[in-house]
Amino acid sequence: MANVRLEKLRALMEAHNMDAYYVPSSDFHDSEYVEDFFRCRAYVSGFTGSAGTLVVTKDFAGVWTDGRYFVQAKKELEGQDVELMKMGEEGVPTIDAFLAEKLPEGGVLGMDGRVVNTGIGRGFEKIAAKKNGSMAIRHDLVGEVWETRPELEAPVVWVLKEEFSGESTQSKVARLRAEMEEKGADLHVISTLDDIAWLLNIRKETTDGNVLPTAHVLVAKDSLRLFINSSRCSEEVMAYFAENNIQVEKYEDIYGAVAAVKEQKILLEPDKVNYALSSSIDASNVVIEAMNPTSLMKAVKNPVEVENLRKCHIKDGVALTKFIYWIKQNVGKIELSETEAAEKLEEFRKAQEGYLGPSFSTISAYGANAAMCHYHATKENESMVEANGFYLVDSGGQYYDGTTDVTRTIVVGPATEEMKKHFTWVLMGTLRLANAKFLHGCRGMNLDYQARGALWQQGLDFNHGTGHGVGFLSSVHERPNGIRWKIVPERMDSCILDEGMFQSDEPGLYIEGSHGIRTENLLICHKAEKNMYGQFMNFETLTFTPIDLDGVDISVMEPSDVRMLNAYHKECYEKLSPYMTEEENEWLKEATRAIGEGYTWTI
Repeated sequence: MANVRLEKLRALMEAHNMDAYYVPSSDFHDSEYVEDFFRCRAYVSGFTGSAGTLVVTKDFAGVWTDGRYFVQAKKELEGQDVELMKMGEEGVPTIDAFLAEKLPEGGVLGMDGRVVNTGIGRGFEKIAAKKNGSMAIRHDLVGEVWETRPELEAPVVWVLKEEFSGESTQSKVARLRAEMEEKGADLHVISTLDDIAWLLNIRKETTDGNVLPTAHVLVAKDSLRLFINSSRCSEEVMAYFAENNIQVEKYEDIYGAVAAVKEQKILLEPDKVNYALSSSIDASNVVIEAMNPTSLMKAVKNPVEVENLRKCHIKDGVALTKFIYWIKQNVGKIELSETEAAEKLEEFRKAQEGYLGPSFSTISAYGANAAMCHYHATKENESMVEANGFYLVDSGGQYYDGTTDVTRTIVVGPATEEMKKHFTWVLMGTLRLANAKFLHGCRGMNLDYQARGALWQQGLDFNHGTGHGVGFLSSVHERPNGIRWKIVPERMDSCILDEGMFQSDEPGLYIEGSHGIRTENLLICHKAEKNMYGQFMNFETLTFTPIDLDGVDISVMEPSDVRMLNAYHKECYEKLSPYMTEEENEWLKEATRAIGEGYTWTI
């Protein structure tokens, strides 16, 4: 069956004399998680993963995505007349290389410039120029095809109190203006929603984990203009804006406001401002290009945020631990689907004080489905959780006192010796990274081997980063700190690790058609001792949920790994047991028991 949506898109391309059309996954703010209004690539192609780009020409359509989604994309693109382009694999061109080859002489490359960041748009300009072609950047063709497109809703904004944020808006704005002055900027354009939410101490009501209001901000030396659909903002919120000298204007007026600026020095981050917006800047201005200063500011959690994060992770650990106990007691005795399991976990989280909703869509994956590391079960397409092998759940919560993200692989039935070895090598990586000590000046790349070493020794690997920064009641993926074995420039997550930075520790292993494993905790970075060698740093683990000992093969572990696991489990029991029932505690005591007593290692 032909892809009718793709055919309609091509008809519009022909009407506008376009030779190629570019459809990314992003919104007007280059956000990772976008509202349904922006799911244009998924609508046309059928691929629903959170990361991927569709390019359509007159005789070709392809989705470019990375290794996290190869298995999922292959399945979803079947019969859609859209080819899977596996990024990074030999013989697969980049999108730029593809367009440079396929765009005809004098050709036209079309897009909605509001969903393309400036850095990408500039790259396309060069490609079009080499072909003596042109760009058509103000055409939302998918919007014309999509007759039942959801509306872009106005956010219901609320104010995050200082008892949670740890710093007032006035203080944050003052720090930002000091950074602007240092860079010689008169005006700063901010379009990244996590930066805006942090700066103004605002969030929005949510059901899907996205707590970031949709808005743009212009910060000048003596003014701050917030461009937002304020139709659902309460009088209390509007009063808060007034008290903090925040001028509220219509969301769509940002383009005219930027175009009206003349002879100013404008600070912006090209990869975080959309192409249509940056193209509105008058030529009389001087543009200063740099990362938004707020990105590094918010990555360093203040003492109030850190203490709040400790609290919310105990609550979240209680919820997940109760869920693990429940699934261990019930699997094989009741019919249980992947979505029903996720719903049960959500019930446990809803019982926790201050819970606001999931921090992202739960990955609930049984058996071979867990080999798709960003798999999402739906009522229409899911598996039953059976009493055999592994079940993986990657989930998190948004609380007034922070954001959580945790993955556990649960042994729900007999597992092979190979599966247990895989489970243990992944676990060893999680423990070794969490217990790393390193000199200040190190980046995540310097530490990544701690997590991959046990796997690499076996000729195994995982095709995703080891760790990502995490926001405070914000984005679950936050730059500029991260942990991976190589620099990926577009992710901008390889900064020096500083005290207060909050990141994940999540090695994994994915065996297509069989099983997937990931063990994830969140870590906060601290200063350790300082001596003649310099300032040493270490991590504090904030996530407390038992590791399933039924999956552990002690024969592949080193004594230090066993000691680290036992120490972690001792803390789990101490922190979680006060909140468990008597029956749950009996199980928890066994689930966190020390292992290795009397075991003899052979080297």
